[in-house]
Amino acid sequence: MKIKIKEKAYEDVLACPVGRHRSPVRPLRIFRFLLKVLSMPDLKATGFSHREYGMERLGEKEPCLILMNHSSFIDLKIAAAVLYPRPFNTVCTSDGFVGKNRLMRVIGCIPTKKFVTDMVLVRDMMYALKNLGSSVLMFPEASYSFDGTATPLPDSMGKCLKILGVPVVMIRTYGAFARDPLYNNLKLRRVKVSADVEYLLSPEDIKKKSAKELNEILREQFTFDNFRWQQENHVRVAEAFRADCLNRVLYKCPHCRTEGKMRGAGTRLSCGNCGKEYELTEYGYLEAVDGEAEFTHVPDWYRWEREEVRRELEEGTYCLDIAVDICMMVNTKSIFRVGKGRLRHTGEGFHLIGCEGRLDYVQKPAASYSLYSDYYWYEVGDMICIGNTDVLYYCFPEAGRDVVAKTRLAAEELYKMGKQNR
Repeated sequence: MKIKIKEKAYEDVLACPVGRHRSPVRPLRIFRFLLKVLSMPDLKATGFSHREYGMERLGEKEPCLILMNHSSFIDLKIAAAVLYPRPFNTVCTSDGFVGKNRLMRVIGCIPTKKFVTDMVLVRDMMYALKNLGSSVLMFPEASYSFDGTATPLPDSMGKCLKILGVPVVMIRTYGAFARDPLYNNLKLRRVKVSADVEYLLSPEDIKKKSAKELNEILREQFTFDNFRWQQENHVRVAEAFRADCLNRVLYKCPHCRTEGKMRGAGTRLSCGNCGKEYELTEYGYLEAVDGEAEFTHVPDWYRWEREEVRRELEEGTYCLDIAVDICMMVNTKSIFRVGKGRLRHTGEGFHLIGCEGRLDYVQKPAASYSLYSDYYWYEVGDMICIGNTDVLYYCFPEAGRDVVAKTRLAAEELYKMGKQNR
């Protein structure tokens, strides 16, 4: 999937009218049917099946909040299939509306800016549930997983559940990550996909529990490890490209501790500095080609990288300072490419300077608990996004710079450190 991008001067982008807010629209049954039909080829190709648990407790026409883990684009197709004919609105990123605003609205999408405080979103969700009698599908992780484990959930989720006061349903997928991990440049693997659909919480459950208790339940539900699932279920990924671009996730060599020299190609991951080489096996293990493997499990390696980033932050040595191409979004008509600049990230937060100094944006660590970052974003390139309710800045590091994962880890750890201090 691609996105509409136009060249435009920075000042002209700032002068563009900001898109006005529109209330959600209940998707017509014909559109729900079309989404289901269009989803079938992909689901058929994966041998998709699903199981339901406790769903008899949910009334046929009773609106609910549907929470779903987020592994790949097939998640939306799964939801369209298993929820039909129930009407539902989907919370999705605002840049998904670019160039197709009307279409996204009529199929029931509700726009929001990822990892930006958005009080309007809660009102829109309430409007869909109470005024339209429509359920709401939400991916609380907000971004695809990098390493196949859950990404952080916002602390506000428990409060949100109490405000909405409707039943909560959980859709948990299996195989979606193994089929199409984000790092692998949209190359599909031959893997079966399935899902569990479970009635998780009733309105009475939500009333009885505190927001903190609800957050703990959600964190437990969103605890998973897709590589471990692949290993335990003996799921074979035989494609010869399975390690292509794995260096985006595993960017630091645990043998020589060098960053940015890892290269994933074919079925192997290697360090360009010390020469250490690993094979990503058909069943999701890492095996050293020579000697001992520092890590045999991708999430363990990624967890170690997080610890390394935390150490740098605590020592005051962490610093990202890179040249970037800059795009901006102020409305859903287009993404605008405004020029080049420099993105700096330290313990003080983000500082973006560009357009010959005319663009100067600062974002503190407390602004968000995570970071909107992506690999091969809309087939443009690896991306880091910062901004606020008025404007989003999409920063594209020069090719070959594997900084996206580390920057997300640093943003998350900085937020945690600030929260502990507060």
